[in-house]
Amino acid sequence: MNQYLITAYDHTDEGAFDRRMGVRPHHLDGVKELKAKGNYILGGAMLNEEGKMIGSTMILQFENEEELDAWQQGEPYLTQKIWESVDIKPFKVANV
Repeated sequence: MNQYLITAYDHTDEGAFDRRMGVRPHHLDGVKELKAKGNYILGGAMLNEEGKMIGSTMILQFENEEELDAWQQGEPYLTQKIWESVDIKPFKVANV
């Protein structure tokens, strides 16, 4: 499987945090689905100095680019405009 490091920063407008919290249960449902399918390696929220969520980092794996694209098309944090910028890089988890 191909592994990917996803680094995503949230929008910073006045309602951004409330939108994130409203969409978060749907995002977490999707993460549970990814985990059940073996696509989820790890992930979590990035926090600012006050401990407030400002983005996400995930390591996912997919058989091919089409599966990665399909995930992006259905990811609530993308479709509901929670993430403003998303950087996806190929990644390799060290097996030590």
